[in-house]
Amino acid sequence: MSRKEKKMSLTTKVLLGMLLGIVVGLAINLAGLNGEGSWVNVYIVNGLFHIVGAMFVTALKMLVVPLVFFSLISGVIGIGDIRELGKVGVKSFLLYILTTAIAIAVALGIAASFGIGSGVEMSSDLSFSAKAAPPLSSVLIDIVPGNVVNAFATGKMLQIIFFSILVGISILMVGKKAKPIVELVEISNEIMMRMVNIIMAVAPYAVFALLGKAIANLGLNLLTDLAGYVAVLTGTLLFHLFVTLMIILKLFSGKSPSTFLKKMKEVQVFAFSISSSNATIPVTLRVVTDRLGVHNSIGSFTIPFGATINMDGTAIMQGVATVFIANAYGVDLGIGGYLTVILMSVLASIGTAGVPGVGLIMLSMVFTQVGLPVEGIGLVLGVDRLMDMIRTAVNVSGDAAVSVIVAKSEKKLDEATYDDPEAGIAEEEDLEIDEEAEHELAETVEEIHEEILEEVRKHKKK
Repeated sequence: MSRKEKKMSLTTKVLLGMLLGIVVGLAINLAGLNGEGSWVNVYIVNGLFHIVGAMFVTALKMLVVPLVFFSLISGVIGIGDIRELGKVGVKSFLLYILTTAIAIAVALGIAASFGIGSGVEMSSDLSFSAKAAPPLSSVLIDIVPGNVVNAFATGKMLQIIFFSILVGISILMVGKKAKPIVELVEISNEIMMRMVNIIMAVAPYAVFALLGKAIANLGLNLLTDLAGYVAVLTGTLLFHLFVTLMIILKLFSGKSPSTFLKKMKEVQVFAFSISSSNATIPVTLRVVTDRLGVHNSIGSFTIPFGATINMDGTAIMQGVATVFIANAYGVDLGIGGYLTVILMSVLASIGTAGVPGVGLIMLSMVFTQVGLPVEGIGLVLGVDRLMDMIRTAVNVSGDAAVSVIVAKSEKKLDEATYDDPEAGIAEEEDLEIDEEAEHELAETVEEIHEEILEEVRKHKKK
């Protein structure tokens, strides 16, 4: 067996980190070591675990904006036809809306069949203050950035996508004269992917810290009070991931669902650990292009776009929570109410795209529309953090599935890469610096310095 074959893959290391984090977190919680002000609470859970996890998540977020910017420009240039870009956009949008509608319908059906929420005792001190959701017209207007620097600084993904596409189209219109810019974009995109590899090297430890902290703080006690809600929501999320999405993938692309799920494990673990589709973009994009064979011209658009508007997991949470609260308050929604929930969830997924706290804002909109008290959201807030971890993993899986489907329809899917179980596996060799290339680059930099100094000397003589 070769040295390379003996090495543990990054995905395996991340999975081990996740399992160890859960075990250690549970041990701390069940042993009562995480009491307020205790040594373990201050220095381990909210100290070491918090610092390592927060630094890793922040590092991933650091990469999102430049990665999306350069990757999307590269993708637009790679498509080379503005009309083709339009087709990709329309297909992606319709597929994301379709999967969201199916997700909410499945959630309502499963939740209603189990009758969750019936007999739950209402507590008078439960409350929830709903933030106002912006109107759809405002969301559409805000897609165009009034200040590009502000859009980049605040990470407004729809505005960054719009500007990046506009830059890519403008480069295509300039033509051959833009060749130096095209080369710069391609090199910058490759540099960003290398940075992803560097940060991913510490991923197993970061996942361990993130889950260790989360489980130590959450524990299992809060699950007992809402056992029915948690069980049905978790089961529905997993059903959508392993059944509904895989049927859609097979029907529209003809590709193997088992291969897809095996290659997506790494992304799903990350999404579960950090509960953020946007922060997972660098990992999702790398896996979709390198492991699943989606051409960068497709993946660079569908992944950030999906992270912004694809709400499969959130839609499922809305469906299950709506049935749970309706039963708890003794409200009969009826067929008309269920159809209203489906329609509102789909519209809300568009209207609240990119808004912080999007899940709860969407849920409050749905509750208001079907006549449920918004305060009922307070019932499920306790477990929302844990459920958010699972639904984020579902969301990113939906992004990847749509990317594969769109790539296949546009003949931009490398099927040999998709079918190869070893394709694109991240290994330690990816982080090694080529000494010969390092010396060549150093010599090039030195030559440039010498040329600059020579120009300065000539200028002084004059």
